[in-house]
Amino acid sequence: MSRIGFKPVVLPAGVSAQVNEGAVVVKGPKGELSVAFPSCISVEVAGNELHVKRANEEKKALENHGTVRANIANAVKGVSEGFVKELEISGIGYRAAMRGESLVLNVGFSHEVVIKPIPGTKISLKDETHIVVEGIDRQKVGQIAALIHDTKRPEPYGGKGIKYKGEVIVRKEGKRASSGKK
Repeated sequence: MSRIGFKPVVLPAGVSAQVNEGAVVVKGPKGELSVAFPSCISVEVAGNELHVKRANEEKKALENHGTVRANIANAVKGVSEGFVKELEISGIGYRAAMRGESLVLNVGFSHEVVIKPIPGTKISLKDETHIVVEGIDRQKVGQIAALIHDTKRPEPYGGKGIKYKGEVIVRKEGKRASSGKK
């Protein structure tokens, strides 16, 4: 059984949390996020720490205890530091460009792919082969990064496509022509 739910969430300097009925509102220098939780879970503020407690030992309370604590910890990190996902494009002729706030990808299709950011996220380019997705909500940043990644996943033979920074692509050798006649 996971014990992560019992670990307190420490609020860094400049971050405040307010517990409402069924939700925790976390405010920080980068913005404000709200995290909802079920009635079988309670959240208490003690100084600069948040404690997540469960009402009983029923299955629903056990399942949600660690999840609620992790979601609150992600909200605290998001409003204080923010989240960043980086992607890399590899392949001849594959490139990205910005059109307003939208990302335009040319990745081997007969058309260009346009991806608009979810409100609360920001897409930027280091250069035409490096994409950076930023935001305070971890779920939204991951969702936009996954949409970009799924546009053209890296293929195992040539390695062409869009991959996360640091992702390892297992390469395959491919077929070879037979060397002799039979």
